[in-house]
Amino acid sequence: MRSTFMGLEASKRGLFTQQTALYTTGHNISNANTLGFSRQRVNMQATPGFPTPGLNSPYYPGHLGTGVEATSIQRIRDEFVDRQYRQETNKFGYWESRSNAISQMEDIMNEPSQYGLNAALEQFWKGLQDVSTNPENMASRKVAIQRADHLAESFRYMDKQLTTIQGNLGNEINVATDRINSLLKQIAAINKQVQEVEPNGLVPNDLYDARDLLVDELNNYIPVSIKRVESGGNASEVAEGSLTIVFKPNGKDEIELVNGRDYATIEVNGTGSKQIDGNDLSNVFSSIQVSGLGQSETITYDQLESGKGKLASLIDSYGYTAKDANGNTITKGYYAETLADLNKLASEFAKAFNDMHKQGYDLSGKQNKDLDFFTTEDGSPITAGNIKVNAELLKDSSKLAASSKENEEGNGKWALELANLQSKVQGGLDGATFNSFYQGMIGKLGTDGEEAYRLSKTSEKLLVTLSGNRDSVSSVSLDEEMTNMITFQQAYNANARMITVVDETLDKIINGMGRVGL
Repeated sequence: MRSTFMGLEASKRGLFTQQTALYTTGHNISNANTLGFSRQRVNMQATPGFPTPGLNSPYYPGHLGTGVEATSIQRIRDEFVDRQYRQETNKFGYWESRSNAISQMEDIMNEPSQYGLNAALEQFWKGLQDVSTNPENMASRKVAIQRADHLAESFRYMDKQLTTIQGNLGNEINVATDRINSLLKQIAAINKQVQEVEPNGLVPNDLYDARDLLVDELNNYIPVSIKRVESGGNASEVAEGSLTIVFKPNGKDEIELVNGRDYATIEVNGTGSKQIDGNDLSNVFSSIQVSGLGQSETITYDQLESGKGKLASLIDSYGYTAKDANGNTITKGYYAETLADLNKLASEFAKAFNDMHKQGYDLSGKQNKDLDFFTTEDGSPITAGNIKVNAELLKDSSKLAASSKENEEGNGKWALELANLQSKVQGGLDGATFNSFYQGMIGKLGTDGEEAYRLSKTSEKLLVTLSGNRDSVSSVSLDEEMTNMITFQQAYNANARMITVVDETLDKIINGMGRVGL
């Protein structure tokens, strides 16, 4: 026998379900501009029909519907698009960081320019040529020496600025490491909350969104992949479980960085296992140490995936240890190699010029074999960071060896020979002249900068496209939500009207029907 109040129960379920859908729509609209928010949808299904099978069940021509229920509230995501987005985030993080690092170097070298090192070299050679035409003129001698001093100062300035930026890159490696560890900790904390909520049948969509946002940011620093682990208990079929974050170095097994509520920490070490802090530029990258989760793993530079992640890009720019063809440990890296080339140029230039200058004769007609034109403050080997003009020459320009013969003050041939050094190939510079070696450095810088900028922009455009694809699936459309709101509102009103109809029917049965004949 059917229930008199059966219609009320079916409509009540309809009211509750449509009300849940309306609340969810309101939640979507409220978070339309929330970063990382995924729109949510109420999954509805019909409740079991009446009657249930059994020997004493009443006969009906079919199951009588008993209404609707909300089985779950699910966020709308496409995991394939998420994976594509994060893979491109790896590349963008790498090339954006590299482009920024090279751009700062370009600003310092500033070539072609009338104020750069190349211009200082040209002015120095010209000053020597002027001396060769009038070697007895003290003014031309002083100008040549002042231009030499300006050239040395240009070397020192460029070295100081490049080492400052290299140090900043070292500090940025520290900041990136701390941020990675913070992200791992936060992901593990959200996993813990998810594991506590899901076994009760609840679906914490907003926690999922917060966690995915952290995973997106983590992939900007290092390339990681995720594995989902079910929480068990009475978990909903749309529950996403906790995440295991995995990092896969080249030639090594997978390394877990997060496993449920537990997480590992990473430490970026320099030579001698000292942490990189940017203050000691000789302390270049040697390895990443991963500890925690019952593991202790060491990752060297060649085990990092090339072109992926901001951390690898910072290491590439700052400097790292590597092995040469003979198995010797050498220092590589964009800033480290550029500074090494600049030091080589300064050293070879000073050595060649000093050797030739000692063979000439000064204004007094003497040859001073012990006088170095270019020297250092403390007598250490000459580099771009410490090169300077000998103080004796700055005080007395007559000591500039411009003559090719003894006691010939008007002979300026040796000053011309010194100026001609600019066109002589230097064995210590791989068969290049001083100017061409520096121009080669500038050419490489320009090519590398163009490549980094182009790839960063290409990656950025692709990332924007993938972000658009993801947004088309997951982001909130106010037009769609307004349409849904009207749909659910009308369904709610119709259920309410149905309750009124059943109420009037029951009122007629109870109060309007009596016994016949009375």
